[in-house]
Amino acid sequence: MNNLIEKFPKMLSGDELKAELRVFPTYKEELRDSDKAKRLLALSNIYKIYIPSEMSVEIYHKLYMSVFMSLQKKGSLNAVRQYNENFKGMQKKKYRGVIGGSDSFTIIGSSGIGKSSSVERAIDVMQAVNIIEIQEPYTKITPCILVQCPFDCSSKGLLLEILRLVDERLETNYYKASQRAAVTTDILIGTVSQVALNHIGLLIIDEIQNVVWHKGGKSLLAMLTQLINCSGISICMVGTPESTVFFESAMQLARRSLGLYYIEMKYDDYFREFCTSVFSFQYVQKHSEISDAIIEWLYEHSAGIISNVITLIYLAQESAILNGKEVLNLETLQDAYDRRMTMLHQYIEPSIIRNKKPTKIDKNKILIPKNDASEEPEGYEEINVILKRSRENNLDMVELIRERITIEEVLL
Repeated sequence: MNNLIEKFPKMLSGDELKAELRVFPTYKEELRDSDKAKRLLALSNIYKIYIPSEMSVEIYHKLYMSVFMSLQKKGSLNAVRQYNENFKGMQKKKYRGVIGGSDSFTIIGSSGIGKSSSVERAIDVMQAVNIIEIQEPYTKITPCILVQCPFDCSSKGLLLEILRLVDERLETNYYKASQRAAVTTDILIGTVSQVALNHIGLLIIDEIQNVVWHKGGKSLLAMLTQLINCSGISICMVGTPESTVFFESAMQLARRSLGLYYIEMKYDDYFREFCTSVFSFQYVQKHSEISDAIIEWLYEHSAGIISNVITLIYLAQESAILNGKEVLNLETLQDAYDRRMTMLHQYIEPSIIRNKKPTKIDKNKILIPKNDASEEPEGYEEINVILKRSRENNLDMVELIRERITIEEVLL
Protein backbone atom coordinates (compact mmCIF):
# COMPACT_ATOMS: atom_id res chain seq x y z
CA MET A 1 0.00 0.00 0.00
CA ASN A 2 3.01 2.32 -0.10
CA ASN A 3 1.91 3.19 -3.64
CA LEU A 4 -1.07 5.02 -2.11
CA ILE A 5 1.23 7.45 -0.31
CA GLU A 6 3.34 7.98 -3.39
CA LYS A 7 0.34 8.80 -5.58
CA PHE A 8 -1.15 11.27 -3.07
CA PRO A 9 -0.10 14.88 -3.93
CA LYS A 10 2.72 16.31 -1.83
CA MET A 11 1.94 18.63 1.08
CA LEU A 12 2.27 22.33 0.23
CA SER A 13 3.26 25.11 2.60
CA GLY A 14 4.12 28.79 2.76
CA ASP A 15 3.62 31.04 -0.25
CA GLU A 16 3.21 28.05 -2.58
CA LEU A 17 0.19 26.86 -0.57
CA LYS A 18 -1.40 30.31 -0.40
CA ALA A 19 -0.97 30.74 -4.14
CA GLU A 20 -2.78 27.44 -4.76
CA LEU A 21 -5.59 28.29 -2.33
CA ARG A 22 -6.16 31.82 -3.66
CA VAL A 23 -9.07 32.36 -6.07
CA PHE A 24 -9.31 35.61 -8.03
CA PRO A 25 -11.93 35.74 -10.79
CA THR A 26 -11.15 37.63 -13.98
CA TYR A 27 -11.86 41.34 -13.67
CA LYS A 28 -12.27 43.53 -16.75
CA GLU A 29 -12.33 47.24 -15.93
CA GLU A 30 -13.94 48.09 -19.27
CA LEU A 31 -17.12 46.43 -17.97
CA ARG A 32 -17.76 49.59 -15.93
CA ASP A 33 -18.81 51.29 -19.17
CA SER A 34 -21.26 48.51 -20.09
CA ASP A 35 -25.02 48.56 -19.58
CA LYS A 36 -26.53 47.87 -16.16
CA ALA A 37 -27.55 44.29 -16.92
CA LYS A 38 -24.01 43.20 -17.84
CA ARG A 39 -22.50 44.92 -14.82
CA LEU A 40 -25.01 43.41 -12.40
CA LEU A 41 -24.30 39.92 -13.75
CA ALA A 42 -20.53 40.46 -13.53
CA LEU A 43 -20.90 41.82 -9.98
CA SER A 44 -21.63 38.30 -8.69
CA ASN A 45 -17.93 37.49 -9.30
CA ILE A 46 -17.25 39.13 -5.94
CA TYR A 47 -18.64 36.02 -4.24
CA LYS A 48 -16.01 33.87 -6.00
CA ILE A 49 -13.06 35.70 -4.40
CA TYR A 50 -11.08 33.61 -1.92
CA ILE A 51 -8.03 35.00 -0.11
CA PRO A 52 -6.36 32.43 2.17
CA SER A 53 -5.84 33.28 5.84
CA GLU A 54 -4.05 31.55 8.69
CA MET A 55 -7.28 29.62 9.25
CA SER A 56 -7.11 28.36 5.64
CA VAL A 57 -3.54 27.15 6.13
CA GLU A 58 -4.36 25.35 9.40
CA ILE A 59 -7.42 23.65 7.92
CA TYR A 60 -5.46 22.50 4.85
CA HIS A 61 -2.69 20.95 6.96
CA LYS A 62 -5.18 19.30 9.33
CA LEU A 63 -7.15 17.73 6.48
CA TYR A 64 -3.99 16.68 4.64
CA MET A 65 -2.56 14.88 7.69
CA SER A 66 -5.91 13.18 8.30
CA VAL A 67 -6.01 11.80 4.74
CA PHE A 68 -2.36 10.77 5.04
CA MET A 69 -2.99 8.81 8.28
CA SER A 70 -6.02 7.09 6.75
CA LEU A 71 -4.04 6.02 3.69
CA GLN A 72 -1.34 4.55 5.95
CA LYS A 73 -3.97 2.27 7.53
CA LYS A 74 -5.16 0.86 4.21
CA GLY A 75 -4.05 -2.76 3.85
CA SER A 76 -2.65 -2.98 7.39
CA LEU A 77 -3.28 -5.99 9.62
CA ASN A 78 -5.73 -4.01 11.76
CA ALA A 79 -7.61 -2.92 8.63
CA VAL A 80 -8.04 -6.57 7.60
CA ARG A 81 -9.29 -7.43 11.09
CA GLN A 82 -11.72 -4.51 10.97
CA TYR A 83 -12.89 -5.64 7.54
CA ASN A 84 -13.78 -9.06 8.97
CA GLU A 85 -15.58 -7.48 11.94
CA ASN A 86 -17.63 -5.23 9.69
CA PHE A 87 -18.64 -8.22 7.59
CA LYS A 88 -20.14 -9.75 10.75
CA GLY A 89 -22.22 -6.60 11.18
CA MET A 90 -23.51 -6.86 7.63
CA GLN A 91 -24.63 -10.41 8.49
CA LYS A 92 -26.57 -9.06 11.52
CA LYS A 93 -24.01 -10.51 13.90
CA LYS A 94 -22.30 -8.82 16.81
CA TYR A 95 -19.15 -6.94 15.80
CA ARG A 96 -16.72 -4.42 17.27
CA GLY A 97 -14.30 -1.68 16.36
CA VAL A 98 -10.65 -2.63 15.98
CA ILE A 99 -8.96 0.47 14.60
CA GLY A 100 -10.78 3.05 16.76
CA GLY A 101 -11.47 6.71 16.12
CA SER A 102 -8.66 8.64 17.77
CA ASP A 103 -8.00 10.67 14.62
CA SER A 104 -11.50 12.12 14.25
CA PHE A 105 -11.81 15.87 14.89
CA THR A 106 -13.98 18.96 14.50
CA ILE A 107 -13.67 22.34 12.82
CA ILE A 108 -15.86 24.77 14.77
CA GLY A 109 -16.27 28.41 13.83
CA SER A 110 -18.70 31.31 13.77
CA SER A 111 -21.14 31.38 10.88
CA GLY A 112 -19.81 33.30 7.88
CA ILE A 113 -16.09 33.36 8.74
CA GLY A 114 -15.28 31.09 5.79
CA LYS A 115 -14.64 27.69 7.38
CA SER A 116 -16.70 25.76 4.81
CA SER A 117 -15.01 27.68 1.98
CA SER A 118 -11.62 26.87 3.51
CA VAL A 119 -12.53 23.19 3.70
CA GLU A 120 -13.66 23.14 0.07
CA ARG A 121 -10.54 24.96 -1.14
CA ALA A 122 -8.30 22.58 0.85
CA ILE A 123 -10.10 19.60 -0.74
CA ASP A 124 -9.67 21.09 -4.22
CA VAL A 125 -5.92 21.53 -3.68
CA MET A 126 -5.46 18.06 -2.14
CA GLN A 127 -7.51 16.35 -4.80
CA ALA A 128 -5.31 17.30 -7.72
CA VAL A 129 -5.69 13.54 -8.25
CA ASN A 130 -9.40 12.86 -7.76
CA ILE A 131 -8.95 9.09 -7.57
CA ILE A 132 -5.93 7.13 -6.36
CA GLU A 133 -5.76 3.81 -8.16
CA ILE A 134 -3.35 0.92 -7.52
CA GLN A 135 -3.15 -2.49 -9.19
CA GLU A 136 -1.84 -4.89 -6.51
CA PRO A 137 -4.29 -5.35 -4.93
CA TYR A 138 -6.57 -3.45 -7.27
CA THR A 139 -8.10 -0.55 -5.33
CA LYS A 140 -9.63 2.84 -6.12
CA ILE A 141 -9.63 5.43 -3.34
CA THR A 142 -11.08 8.93 -3.23
CA PRO A 143 -9.09 11.14 -0.84
CA CYS A 144 -12.08 13.12 0.49
CA ILE A 145 -15.85 12.85 0.63
CA LEU A 146 -17.81 15.93 1.76
CA VAL A 147 -21.39 15.39 2.89
CA GLN A 148 -23.99 17.62 4.58
CA CYS A 149 -25.51 16.61 7.91
CA PRO A 150 -29.24 15.97 7.20
CA PHE A 151 -31.57 18.66 8.54
CA ASP A 152 -33.78 15.91 10.02
CA CYS A 153 -30.76 14.10 11.56
CA SER A 154 -31.64 10.87 9.76
CA SER A 155 -28.86 8.33 10.33
CA LYS A 156 -30.05 6.21 7.42
CA GLY A 157 -30.23 9.22 5.14
CA LEU A 158 -26.66 10.24 5.96
CA LEU A 159 -25.28 6.74 5.41
CA LEU A 160 -27.07 6.39 2.06
CA GLU A 161 -25.79 9.81 0.95
CA ILE A 162 -22.21 8.72 1.69
CA LEU A 163 -22.71 5.62 -0.50
CA ARG A 164 -24.28 7.72 -3.27
CA LEU A 165 -21.32 10.10 -3.33
CA VAL A 166 -18.85 7.19 -3.43
CA ASP A 167 -20.76 5.65 -6.38
CA GLU A 168 -20.74 9.02 -8.13
CA ARG A 169 -16.97 9.38 -7.69
CA LEU A 170 -15.81 5.78 -8.25
CA GLU A 171 -18.60 4.47 -10.54
CA THR A 172 -19.54 1.72 -8.08
CA ASN A 173 -22.98 0.37 -7.14
CA TYR A 174 -23.15 0.48 -3.33
CA TYR A 175 -26.08 2.90 -3.10
CA LYS A 176 -28.48 0.88 -5.23
CA ALA A 177 -27.52 -2.38 -3.48
CA SER A 178 -28.30 -0.79 -0.07
CA GLN A 179 -31.81 0.44 -0.91
CA ARG A 180 -33.55 -2.80 -0.05
CA ALA A 181 -36.50 -2.46 2.31
CA ALA A 182 -35.02 -4.93 4.79
CA VAL A 183 -31.77 -2.97 5.20
CA THR A 184 -31.45 -1.66 8.76
CA THR A 185 -29.27 1.17 10.05
CA ASP A 186 -26.92 -1.34 11.70
CA ILE A 187 -26.39 -3.14 8.38
CA LEU A 188 -25.83 0.21 6.66
CA ILE A 189 -23.20 1.17 9.25
CA GLY A 190 -21.37 -2.07 8.45
CA THR A 191 -21.65 -1.43 4.71
CA VAL A 192 -20.43 2.17 4.96
CA SER A 193 -17.59 1.10 7.25
CA GLN A 194 -16.47 -1.45 4.63
CA VAL A 195 -16.72 1.13 1.85
CA ALA A 196 -14.76 3.65 3.93
CA LEU A 197 -12.04 1.10 4.68
CA ASN A 198 -11.65 0.31 1.01
CA HIS A 199 -12.35 3.56 -0.82
CA ILE A 200 -12.35 6.71 1.39
CA GLY A 201 -9.45 8.65 2.85
CA LEU A 202 -11.31 11.36 4.81
CA LEU A 203 -15.03 11.79 5.47
CA ILE A 204 -16.11 15.40 6.16
CA ILE A 205 -19.57 16.08 7.59
CA ASP A 206 -20.59 19.75 7.28
CA GLU A 207 -23.37 21.58 9.18
CA ILE A 208 -23.00 19.27 12.17
CA GLN A 209 -24.81 21.86 14.35
CA ASN A 210 -28.07 20.40 12.99
CA VAL A 211 -27.79 17.73 15.71
CA VAL A 212 -28.30 20.38 18.42
CA TRP A 213 -31.83 21.43 17.47
CA HIS A 214 -33.36 18.12 16.43
CA LYS A 215 -34.61 15.34 18.69
CA GLY A 216 -32.76 12.81 16.52
CA GLY A 217 -29.41 14.52 17.11
CA LYS A 218 -28.24 12.14 19.83
CA SER A 219 -29.10 9.10 17.72
CA LEU A 220 -27.16 10.52 14.77
CA LEU A 221 -24.08 11.21 16.90
CA ALA A 222 -24.30 7.72 18.41
CA MET A 223 -24.28 6.34 14.87
CA LEU A 224 -21.28 8.54 13.98
CA THR A 225 -19.42 7.28 17.05
CA GLN A 226 -19.93 3.70 15.86
CA LEU A 227 -18.91 4.67 12.32
CA ILE A 228 -15.75 6.34 13.63
CA ASN A 229 -14.81 3.18 15.56
CA CYS A 230 -15.44 0.81 12.65
CA SER A 231 -14.57 2.73 9.49
CA GLY A 232 -10.83 2.99 10.06
CA ILE A 233 -10.70 6.45 8.48
CA SER A 234 -10.51 10.02 9.73
CA ILE A 235 -13.87 11.74 10.14
CA CYS A 236 -14.08 15.54 10.34
CA MET A 237 -17.19 17.34 11.61
CA VAL A 238 -17.66 21.00 10.65
CA GLY A 239 -20.13 23.27 12.43
CA THR A 240 -20.90 26.45 14.35
CA PRO A 241 -20.21 27.10 18.08
CA GLU A 242 -23.70 25.88 19.04
CA SER A 243 -22.49 22.33 18.52
CA THR A 244 -19.71 22.57 21.14
CA VAL A 245 -22.17 22.34 24.02
CA PHE A 246 -23.56 19.15 22.51
CA PHE A 247 -20.13 17.58 22.05
CA GLU A 248 -19.07 18.52 25.58
CA SER A 249 -22.11 16.81 27.10
CA ALA A 250 -20.47 13.35 27.10
CA MET A 251 -16.88 12.15 27.41
CA GLN A 252 -17.12 9.76 24.43
CA LEU A 253 -18.19 12.70 22.23
CA ALA A 254 -15.76 15.24 23.65
CA ARG A 255 -12.66 13.12 23.05
CA ARG A 256 -13.70 12.52 19.44
CA SER A 257 -14.42 16.17 18.72
CA LEU A 258 -11.14 17.87 19.64
CA GLY A 259 -9.92 20.04 16.81
CA LEU A 260 -9.84 23.59 15.46
CA TYR A 261 -11.92 26.48 16.81
CA TYR A 262 -12.33 29.90 15.20
CA ILE A 263 -14.18 33.10 16.08
CA GLU A 264 -14.63 36.43 14.28
CA MET A 265 -11.66 37.88 12.39
CA LYS A 266 -9.38 40.41 14.09
CA TYR A 267 -8.80 43.88 12.70
CA ASP A 268 -5.36 43.06 11.32
CA ASP A 269 -3.30 43.12 8.13
CA TYR A 270 -5.24 40.19 6.66
CA PHE A 271 -8.58 41.95 7.13
CA ARG A 272 -7.24 45.13 5.52
CA GLU A 273 -5.81 43.14 2.60
CA PHE A 274 -9.10 41.31 2.16
CA CYS A 275 -11.16 44.53 2.13
CA THR A 276 -8.77 46.19 -0.31
CA SER A 277 -8.89 43.23 -2.69
CA VAL A 278 -12.68 42.91 -2.70
CA PHE A 279 -13.15 46.70 -2.93
CA SER A 280 -11.05 46.74 -6.12
CA PHE A 281 -13.75 44.72 -7.94
CA GLN A 282 -15.80 47.78 -8.85
CA TYR A 283 -18.57 47.67 -11.45
CA VAL A 284 -19.95 51.17 -10.83
CA GLN A 285 -19.09 53.86 -13.38
CA LYS A 286 -17.19 56.15 -10.99
CA HIS A 287 -14.04 54.58 -9.56
CA SER A 288 -13.10 55.26 -5.94
CA GLU A 289 -10.19 54.26 -3.70
CA ILE A 290 -10.62 52.52 -0.38
CA SER A 291 -9.54 54.46 2.71
CA ASP A 292 -8.71 53.57 6.31
CA ALA A 293 -12.07 55.04 7.35
CA ILE A 294 -13.92 52.70 4.98
CA ILE A 295 -11.95 49.66 6.21
CA GLU A 296 -12.75 50.55 9.84
CA TRP A 297 -16.41 51.06 8.92
CA LEU A 298 -16.49 47.66 7.17
CA TYR A 299 -15.01 45.96 10.22
CA GLU A 300 -17.54 47.53 12.59
CA HIS A 301 -20.51 46.88 10.32
CA SER A 302 -19.54 43.28 9.55
CA ALA A 303 -18.69 42.25 13.14
CA GLY A 304 -15.46 40.75 11.76
CA ILE A 305 -17.40 38.27 9.58
CA ILE A 306 -15.88 37.88 6.11
CA SER A 307 -19.15 36.98 4.39
CA ASN A 308 -20.75 40.19 5.72
CA VAL A 309 -17.93 42.26 4.17
CA ILE A 310 -18.52 40.70 0.76
CA THR A 311 -22.30 41.13 1.09
CA LEU A 312 -21.95 44.81 2.06
CA ILE A 313 -19.71 45.63 -0.92
CA TYR A 314 -21.96 43.64 -3.27
CA LEU A 315 -25.21 45.26 -2.05
CA ALA A 316 -23.71 48.76 -2.06
CA GLN A 317 -22.67 48.42 -5.71
CA GLU A 318 -25.94 46.79 -6.70
CA SER A 319 -27.92 49.66 -5.15
CA ALA A 320 -25.60 52.30 -6.65
CA ILE A 321 -26.03 50.82 -10.13
CA LEU A 322 -29.82 50.58 -9.84
CA ASN A 323 -30.44 54.04 -8.32
CA GLY A 324 -27.97 55.85 -10.60
CA LYS A 325 -25.45 57.00 -7.97
CA GLU A 326 -22.77 54.86 -9.65
CA VAL A 327 -20.16 55.14 -6.89
CA LEU A 328 -18.90 52.89 -4.08
CA ASN A 329 -18.28 55.00 -0.97
CA LEU A 330 -19.30 55.31 2.68
CA GLU A 331 -22.68 56.76 1.75
CA THR A 332 -23.67 53.85 -0.51
CA LEU A 333 -22.24 51.34 1.97
CA GLN A 334 -24.25 52.88 4.82
CA ASP A 335 -27.39 52.89 2.67
CA ALA A 336 -26.93 49.17 1.87
CA TYR A 337 -26.40 48.39 5.54
CA ASP A 338 -29.45 50.38 6.69
CA ARG A 339 -31.92 49.22 4.04
CA ARG A 340 -30.80 45.73 2.97
CA MET A 341 -29.16 44.12 5.99
CA THR A 342 -31.72 44.89 8.68
CA MET A 343 -32.13 41.22 9.65
CA LEU A 344 -28.45 41.08 10.64
CA HIS A 345 -28.41 44.28 12.70
CA GLN A 346 -29.07 42.48 16.00
CA TYR A 347 -25.91 40.40 15.46
CA ILE A 348 -23.74 43.24 14.15
CA GLU A 349 -24.78 46.27 16.23
CA PRO A 350 -22.86 45.29 19.43
CA SER A 351 -19.58 45.62 17.49
CA ILE A 352 -20.29 49.15 16.26
CA ILE A 353 -18.40 51.93 18.04
CA ARG A 354 -20.34 55.19 18.10
CA ASN A 355 -18.18 58.30 17.77
CA LYS A 356 -19.58 60.20 20.75
CA LYS A 357 -17.50 62.45 22.95
CA PRO A 358 -17.35 61.12 26.51
CA THR A 359 -19.14 63.25 29.07
CA LYS A 360 -16.82 64.43 31.82
CA ILE A 361 -18.53 64.27 35.19
CA ASP A 362 -17.75 67.06 37.66
CA LYS A 363 -17.98 65.46 41.09
CA ASN A 364 -18.89 68.86 42.56
CA LYS A 365 -21.95 69.05 40.31
CA ILE A 366 -23.56 65.87 41.67
CA LEU A 367 -27.08 66.73 42.86
CA ILE A 368 -28.61 65.38 46.08
CA PRO A 369 -32.31 65.85 47.08
CA LYS A 370 -32.92 68.48 49.77
CA ASN A 371 -34.52 67.62 53.10
CA ASP A 372 -37.87 69.02 52.13
CA ALA A 373 -38.12 69.53 48.41
CA SER A 374 -41.70 70.86 48.67
CA GLU A 375 -40.54 74.11 50.30
CA GLU A 376 -38.16 74.94 47.47
CA PRO A 377 -38.93 75.27 43.74
CA GLU A 378 -35.62 73.53 43.14
CA GLY A 379 -35.53 70.43 45.30
CA TYR A 380 -31.82 69.50 44.83
CA GLU A 381 -28.50 70.91 45.95
CA GLU A 382 -24.94 70.24 44.86
CA ILE A 383 -22.87 67.79 46.90
CA ASN A 384 -20.14 70.38 47.45
CA VAL A 385 -22.72 72.48 49.37
CA ILE A 386 -23.39 69.54 51.70
CA LEU A 387 -19.64 68.99 52.09
CA LYS A 388 -19.14 72.63 53.09
CA ARG A 389 -21.98 72.43 55.65
CA SER A 390 -20.46 69.25 57.08
CA ARG A 391 -17.08 70.90 57.61
CA GLU A 392 -18.46 74.14 59.09
CA ASN A 393 -20.73 72.39 61.61
CA ASN A 394 -18.49 69.37 62.27
CA LEU A 395 -21.21 66.98 61.06
CA ASP A 396 -20.92 63.53 59.50
CA MET A 397 -21.33 64.03 55.76
CA VAL A 398 -22.62 60.47 55.26
CA GLU A 399 -25.38 61.10 57.81
CA LEU A 400 -26.35 64.31 56.04
CA ILE A 401 -26.64 62.48 52.75
CA ARG A 402 -28.43 59.53 54.40
CA GLU A 403 -31.23 61.95 55.40
CA ARG A 404 -31.85 62.60 51.72
CA ILE A 405 -31.16 59.29 49.94
CA THR A 406 -30.82 55.60 50.83
CA ILE A 407 -27.21 54.54 51.41
CA GLU A 408 -26.21 50.88 51.60
CA GLU A 409 -22.97 50.23 53.47
CA VAL A 410 -20.87 47.27 52.35
CA LEU A 411 -18.31 45.58 54.58
CA LEU A 412 -15.05 45.02 52.68
